[in-house]
Amino acid sequence: MKRVGIVGCGGIANVHARALSQMKDVNIAATTDCVSARAEQLSFTFTGGRAEVYSSLTEMLERENLDVIHICTPHNLHVPMAIQGLKSGVAVFCEKPPAISLRQFEELVEVRKETGSRIGFCFQNRYNSSVEKVEEIQNSGTLGEVVGVRAFVTWRRDEEYYKTDWKGMLATEGGGVLINQSIHTLDLVLQILGEPVEVQASINNHHLTGKIQVEDTVEAWMKFSGGKRACFYASNGYAADAPVILECTCERGSITMLDQMVLVCDSKRREQFTFQEPEGIGKNCWGSSHVKCIRDFYEKLESGERFRNDLAGVENTLKTVMKIYDIAKERNEQWKK
Repeated sequence: MKRVGIVGCGGIANVHARALSQMKDVNIAATTDCVSARAEQLSFTFTGGRAEVYSSLTEMLERENLDVIHICTPHNLHVPMAIQGLKSGVAVFCEKPPAISLRQFEELVEVRKETGSRIGFCFQNRYNSSVEKVEEIQNSGTLGEVVGVRAFVTWRRDEEYYKTDWKGMLATEGGGVLINQSIHTLDLVLQILGEPVEVQASINNHHLTGKIQVEDTVEAWMKFSGGKRACFYASNGYAADAPVILECTCERGSITMLDQMVLVCDSKRREQFTFQEPEGIGKNCWGSSHVKCIRDFYEKLESGERFRNDLAGVENTLKTVMKIYDIAKERNEQWKK
């Protein structure tokens, strides 16, 4: 039985707790949040109040014999709290992003090497059935190699969304629509094409000018080995949380993913696959594969095998996010401040 502590008890923590409550041999033993009422509510909702409630991660780690902690805190706290967990000898499962700077990420890599403790990150969209179908078709070779990918994320996040003590603030969120809302889609692009050899990008604030410190829109052009390329666009200024669009142009056809639908086209066929995922446990736009991702992490802890979303598995995504920000800020004086 794995004894688990949840750190940060806001909205996404409920998704983790619900996923954990569906798993055998997992016991949510403790919760902690800077607002005690949130930790108490999470404990009551998912354990009937049996999970001990603590005022800090330090207190939780000192008093509880935990096997795993789930970090569901503001972005700037991910790395400091992950390091604290790793040094305490517990495994860490952390929400995205893995870090908000390359310096933070490198520090995390060093601590993991020193401690040998396990760490994984919640890139749950890698487990979506539609994504797995795209990978299956790509790997079959029937359409030849992928030569390009385009991706669009158009969601809605208005001023009300940012009325917290950390969202919309560069120091605590680390960025806007790129590092928060669309990092999962960028991750899928990079899973297909690998590490970019050239990046051009821009970031802007269109509908939330003067209201937040971070971008509401990002666009990037990326070149990969062999001349492959990608166009990436994300904005949280749309009218709704529209389905993510990801299209792969291949040598002999194309693969288009629209939410849980995959369309395959070549000169001889037009075939559509539609997947009915289990009911999601969070917002529809988050995808519905948190349970798959979290379960895989625990299975790999048990078997000792590598978890695909470990530090090495997310390094390219984090570094590309930081490269997009660096290049975009160099091109726009507004974002150098």
